[in-house]
Amino acid sequence: GLVLPLLETHQAEELQRNKTVDFGFFRESLGRFRVNIHHQRGTLAACIRLLPSRIPTLESLHLPGHLARLAERRQGMVLLTGPTGCGKSSTLAALIDIVNTRRAAHVVTIEDPVEYQHTNRSAVIEQIEVGRDTPDFAITLRSIMRQSPDVILVGEMRDAETMATALTAAETGHLVLSTLHTNDTIQSVSRILDSFPSSNQPQIRQQVSLALVAVIAQQLVPGVDGVMRWPATEIMIATDAVRSLIRKGDDHQLRSSLSVGKNEGMMTMEQSLVELVRAGRIDRETAFAHCYRTDDLQRYLA
Repeated sequence: GLVLPLLETHQAEELQRNKTVDFGFFRESLGRFRVNIHHQRGTLAACIRLLPSRIPTLESLHLPGHLARLAERRQGMVLLTGPTGCGKSSTLAALIDIVNTRRAAHVVTIEDPVEYQHTNRSAVIEQIEVGRDTPDFAITLRSIMRQSPDVILVGEMRDAETMATALTAAETGHLVLSTLHTNDTIQSVSRILDSFPSSNQPQIRQQVSLALVAVIAQQLVPGVDGVMRWPATEIMIATDAVRSLIRKGDDHQLRSSLSVGKNEGMMTMEQSLVELVRAGRIDRETAFAHCYRTDDLQRYLA
């Protein structure tokens, strides 16, 4: 009874059709909220998140400062990946804010729902909400290519059509920022490739190898004080070596490029967790609970 009156007609229809709906709403003096309404045990339930009113910075999110360089790129694709609630939207908002601070660009975001509201500073920013302003990501992405944006944020790449259009945009002089629901950086490359039929694989591999700028996998890890949550990040930068491995289909060798790519700004999840342990921010047990490769973590901590 509390959240249903907040739904617009199209959202109420989506809830009836899909049994779940995501939306955002604003309340003066309280701020913006992101809501998911779903069914459980035959009744309605809601998950409500208060969104920060201020756009975060990489510094306030405790993320590596060198990620700011990604926002200065003029073309290519930057992917953020990780589970729901790991801070992907906040990281993307921080990158968009760097663009907004530093250059006169035309930025278009397609989100479901719009989370952070950006105010035009150096850049002109348009924010399109799926459901309210457009029926879906793929249709909008195709149409905004005609609005000559410099930077495009696609809230989530959910299907092959959206991915194909985003890849083409990244190759043709646009900086494209987007998210995927995968665990690590290498899985993200596989996820994109697996979305296309095997007959297209060579062409898609070529496209991904040319378009990709970086993939960042992120998770929020509970700190030793039981209050703070710290981001652990895996960062894969598309160096010539990484591009070549993707093009040739040698994805199994990407892991070793990652672990030795520190000078290029790369890091594995295990290296990030070790840094957090050494800084006294998280304990060893937490690191082991959140790592992808226990052997690597054990070796780094030894």
